[in-house]
Amino acid sequence: MDWDKLRIFHAVADAGSLTHAGDVLHLSQSAVSRQIRALEDSLGTTLFHRHARGLILTEQGELLFEATSSMVRKLDTTAARIKDSEEHVFGELKVTTTTGFGTLWLVPRLAKLYDRYPDLKINLMLEERVLDLPMREADVAIRMKEPNQQDLIRRRLLNIRMRLYATPEYLGGAGTPQTLADIANYRLICQSPETPQVGAGAVLVQTLLAQNSSSLLMVNNYFGVLQGVLNHVGIGVLPDYVVADFPNLIRVLPDLESGEVPVFLAFPEELRTSRRVSAFRDFVLEEIQSIRKFQAESDGDMA
Repeated sequence: MDWDKLRIFHAVADAGSLTHAGDVLHLSQSAVSRQIRALEDSLGTTLFHRHARGLILTEQGELLFEATSSMVRKLDTTAARIKDSEEHVFGELKVTTTTGFGTLWLVPRLAKLYDRYPDLKINLMLEERVLDLPMREADVAIRMKEPNQQDLIRRRLLNIRMRLYATPEYLGGAGTPQTLADIANYRLICQSPETPQVGAGAVLVQTLLAQNSSSLLMVNNYFGVLQGVLNHVGIGVLPDYVVADFPNLIRVLPDLESGEVPVFLAFPEELRTSRRVSAFRDFVLEEIQSIRKFQAESDGDMA
């Protein structure tokens, strides 16, 4: 099949309109229409249902669009590899991670990455939904569980735990709980167990809520929990990586914590040689050492 015709078909299917596709391709509507008719003639089938509101793919058109979409993704990947230079890291990098890890740990450190690679353009997608890396919804993912998608390069960064923290100011006024049952007498700040979060965190929260605290603040993300803790609202459930940046916080009930949660970095096998991906991966590995050091020191203090 003629690639030019396939390219035009893909643009029309993506835009749902001959006119809009022509604008993207810098072709007249009549030229686009001729190419689509020629492609349909060569395939002996109809690719679009035509009506007043635009174009809708036929079943055969859907099959062809799926094939051209795969071709476009591979071409984009190839183009990115070609543009990547051994000396110069630039262009867009799509990164996805959880809202908590992204807002509380990753974003505050990105200035260092931009200092190193000022022409890098990061598209950061923060959500609990796991994006499809092989389908290139993102280039790199940092997730709180091992990815199970195929054809991924993955690396465990560290293990984290959810623990209880408060400010000296809050504990100075309210006192410090000595047992789990004492939590009933303090204001607890946590995510709701129904909020999307790692299972280990939800289990710890359920254990704490079972103590029937007299006062409670529930927030749907760790950023809100941290703000509550920093502003002396109460005792908060936070992942230990957060507290590395707030050494003034005091760990409460040090024997109480969630189970370990593994943190993985992953990217598609086809991006193994991408300079952008390598630069981001190496940066994260360097920065993650601060968390490991903090965890080692904290665990040592508790011993």
